[in-house]
Amino acid sequence: MTESCVTAIHKKGQKEDLGNYRPVSLSVVPGKVMEQIILCATTPNLEDGDGLRASQNGFRRGRFCLANLISFYDQVTCLVNVGKAVDVVCLYFSKAFDTVSHSTLLEELAAHGLDRSTF
Repeated sequence: MTESCVTAIHKKGQKEDLGNYRPVSLSVVPGKVMEQIILCATTPNLEDGDGLRASQNGFRRGRFCLANLISFYDQVTCLVNVGKAVDVVCLYFSKAFDTVSHSTLLEELAAHGLDRSTF
């Protein structure tokens, strides 16, 4: 197991509010190497059609959230132009990754074929 140092990074808002900070691990080199190994092992499984849809642009190499937004806008305007009704629900997940239970995340990774001994 590699050692790491966790530090609090201010996200936004008042610096006095502890909820405006997120923990960031300052990993040592072996930890970073292991992250890359895991990334290389998991990315193909996500991109083979089972984990991420073709429309997923964020968090993927060579794709951008703006491209996804433009595609979405194009689809909505096409539907409106032919007289279809369109409903849109927007969700804001800024704190989702700050509050994910690590044990739940580990269970999900294990459910997708990663051996618990690798993490």
